Amino acid sequence: MIKIYFAGSIRGGRENIDLYNKTINYLQQLGKVLTEHIGNDEITKFGEIKNSDKKIYKRDLQWLKSADVIIADVSNPSLGVGFEIAKAIEFNKKVLCLYKIQNDKRLSAMIAGCPNVRVKEYTTFDDAEKTINEFLKFSCDI
Repeated sequence: MIKIYFAGSIRGGRENIDLYNKTINYLQQLGKVLTEHIGNDEITKFGEIKNSDKKIYKRDLQWLKSADVIIADVSNPSLGVGFEIAKAIEFNKKVLCLYKIQNDKRLSAMIAGCPNVRVKEYTTFDDAEKTINEFLKFSCDI
């Protein structure tokens, strides 16, 4: 079973929590989502209260190392998600960044211009699903 690391903003803002939940639920049909807690609506923009920052860092780094692929929703700027993407590249992981098109924002050039990630814009969740399917088929022969 494919292991998927899903990245989405927590401390950078939880505006897209509903979208994260949809994505995680969809990904769970395709493989094991290591970071399903990203969709937990009890986690606020202050993060996980029960775990220390050091514990979260160690745990998430271990998950990143063990993942087959990384799928990140980069629609909401997040230092943590950017760090996870950089580490995933360092670990030679295949990375898909999903960006929901917004009239008042542009994706960071450090993500959009990075040759080591596949960046796909979307407007509807159906678009995101198609992109995920293509990425996983290309990356993992699903």
